[in-house]
Amino acid sequence: MTTTQSHQSLLETCIEACFTCLRDCENCADACLNSNMVQMMAQCIKLCRDCADTCALCARFMSRNSDLHTQMCGVCAEACDRCASECEKHDSDHCKRCAASCRRCAESCRQMATAMV
Repeated sequence: MTTTQSHQSLLETCIEACFTCLRDCENCADACLNSNMVQMMAQCIKLCRDCADTCALCARFMSRNSDLHTQMCGVCAEACDRCASECEKHDSDHCKRCAASCRRCAESCRQMATAMV
C-alpha cells in the first residue's frame, strides 16, 4: 500500500468514526434531554453537543482536505475524550454507547493527527 493509499484509508476511517460519534452524541444528548433527570445530566448534554459539533466540523475539514484538518483532529480527539469521560459516569445504554463511540473516534483522530505531522 502506498503512502497516499494508507493516508486515504486513515482519512476514510476517521471520517466514518466522526460521523458515527456525531450520531451517538446527538442520540445521547436527546435521550438525556428527554429523561426525568435533565438537571443532573446537564454536563453530559453539553459535552455531547460540543462533541457532535466538533465531529461534524472535523469530518468536513477532512473531506475537503483542509490544511487545518490535522489540528482539527486534535481538537476533536479532546472533545471526544471529555465527552467519553462524562458519559462513562452514567449507567444508561445511550451513555455507554456514546462513550464507546467517542473513545473510538478520539483514537482515530489521534492517529490521523500524528500521521500528518
